[in-house]
Amino acid sequence: MMMISSLVRRVGRLVHPALLPATSPAPLFTCRTLASKQVKGDRKEQRPKVNRNKQEVEIWQRMTVEALARAMDRDFDHIVEALLNTSLDVDCLEPDSVLDERWIKEVVTRSGMKFRWAKLSESQEREDRDAVPRPPADQSRMVQRPPVVTIMGHVDHGKTTLLDSLRKSQIAAKEAGGITQHIGAFRVELPTGESITFLDTPGHAAFSAMRARGAHATDMVILVVAADDGVMKQTVESIQHAKQAAVPIIVAVNKCDKPQADPQRVKLELLAHDVVCEELGGDVQAIHVSALKGDNLQALVEATVALAEVLELKAEPDGPVEGVVIESRTDKGKGPATTAIVQRGALKRGSILVAGKTWAKVRYLFDEKGRAVKEAGPSMAVEVIGWKELPSAGDSILEVESEQRAREVVDWRNQEAELQRMRAGQSAIQVKQKEHLDEYRKQREGLAHLHWRQRSALNYLNTKGKLRPSEQTSHADLSLPLIIKADVDGSLEAILSIVDTYDAQDQCGLAVVHSGIGDVSENDLNMAVTFGGSVYGFNVAAGKSIQQMAARQGVPLRLNAVIYQLVEQLKAELNSKLPPLLHHNTVGEAAVRAVFHVTLGKKKMAVAGCRVHKGQLDRKLRFRLLRGGETLWEGSLEALKHHKDEVGVVKVGMECGLSLDSDVAFNVGDVIQCLEELDVPQVTTWDPGF
Repeated sequence: MMMISSLVRRVGRLVHPALLPATSPAPLFTCRTLASKQVKGDRKEQRPKVNRNKQEVEIWQRMTVEALARAMDRDFDHIVEALLNTSLDVDCLEPDSVLDERWIKEVVTRSGMKFRWAKLSESQEREDRDAVPRPPADQSRMVQRPPVVTIMGHVDHGKTTLLDSLRKSQIAAKEAGGITQHIGAFRVELPTGESITFLDTPGHAAFSAMRARGAHATDMVILVVAADDGVMKQTVESIQHAKQAAVPIIVAVNKCDKPQADPQRVKLELLAHDVVCEELGGDVQAIHVSALKGDNLQALVEATVALAEVLELKAEPDGPVEGVVIESRTDKGKGPATTAIVQRGALKRGSILVAGKTWAKVRYLFDEKGRAVKEAGPSMAVEVIGWKELPSAGDSILEVESEQRAREVVDWRNQEAELQRMRAGQSAIQVKQKEHLDEYRKQREGLAHLHWRQRSALNYLNTKGKLRPSEQTSHADLSLPLIIKADVDGSLEAILSIVDTYDAQDQCGLAVVHSGIGDVSENDLNMAVTFGGSVYGFNVAAGKSIQQMAARQGVPLRLNAVIYQLVEQLKAELNSKLPPLLHHNTVGEAAVRAVFHVTLGKKKMAVAGCRVHKGQLDRKLRFRLLRGGETLWEGSLEALKHHKDEVGVVKVGMECGLSLDSDVAFNVGDVIQCLEELDVPQVTTWDPGF
């Protein structure tokens, strides 16, 4: 009795009126006094009437504590009290903490209210707080700007070598595997005084998105085609990107110094893709060059400058900046960094920029040689330092007036993205519900004339053979979780695009549980341990301590600098996850010459008299009975005799008698095969396309 009284006092203290918020109408937890015997003549206690009209609260996914309190017309403390005595750590709650759906419903229910899901109404239009580009400038304020030229083409056709010859550098020699795997932005000063900004795009099949991005950020495309190789797959893709971006093309027929070079064949092959060179009556300039020897590069430069003059490229040199992100990466010393092309205005230190769902206050600007610059004008490629988070490659850059305005734009874009996600989720739910309802109605139509007992019996029979979800086998034990790290956003995008093509989930599951930019960290290894996955790094480093930690914890850590090597390693690891396939190798073969019946105790057995005409029969192995090419039986032998002796092996040319471990009737002419079971390594059917 004392224990019960103590418990009542403790509960009473928990919900003491002084501890409740002023706006709370009643305690969430009420303590009930111990029942006592009704004394005769005492007045009966009147029970309060239950209010059936509960307050309705409109809820939605990922609600914050503050938003839920506002929807319930309560304060923050009320939400915290409602979540007491749950598994949620209320000490960590803040007004902007996001609650799971489970806890949102729990709070509303404990508060004596009802909830309903918020409906997405197209009529509820919010004020558009997004940043937008400025209107076109007056022609009188615009000045001539240098052209932005993208070099595109098939892998190993000499794009980077051509750029090296123009800027007298050795970039190609530094590329892993001799192929470009990033977008490089460079400004080349010509002897004539003009300058050109070049974008060097990868030619490998995996970097299609990078090539498309390069084509949309440029004024013209130099299409590099090897004279000895001709038009290849990525050449055609580059032509398509240029046409989609509506930019003119200059063809650079490279490697003309080789003996097997045939520039004329290249021009004829380009005709099939609507690229008509001037020699064949078109308007596309075709220049024969040798990037390695530097032959005829001046003619290529002159063609570029001439086309730029025809296009009359102009831009506003001052005012708020507009540009595009070419690449983004995380630098150890600089933090989040982007390579950007200025398209309009002047980019200065201290500018407030917005790109995608992040913003920056520019701390430093660097040119392609790593030199700090104070300002970057139109068509200039610069490295921008000062981003709060990494923007995605291809995002537009806009300058805004203040940090407060930048946060406002980013918040608005995040809310819009969340609304779009909710709309997509709601549409998917409605489609699934409709499919389920249609299927249910279809099933009911065929059973409508039956009594309910008959319908129940039929439903039982239909579901009897089906496995429950807990009994169904899954590929959970055959899965490969991946943690992928890359040096820049474009490379990460390319790798994730390759993984998206994986179509062998029936063999082994493949899922990216985390991806990011930067070197491999301890957090990546911990995540790999948690999910039982592997860490793949592309053009990133892993310190000695990280490598030792990976070895101790048994985490596969694979670092690569060439993308096709990364894919080969991934395929090899997938193959190692797959169980071996059972393969039957025929060791021997015998023909049935006669059939006998013998009695062993009370059991009557059929015995086949055979002659071995190929290999040998080994009693320890598996056997198969064939008739007319069809398999009738497969299993083990009950007995194998030569004359009257039990034997283990019967070789070619010898006669024997054998009986099977099951009742199967022999016919003269049947074939009996002796099979050896071998484990053959299984190979994934996934083909990434290169």
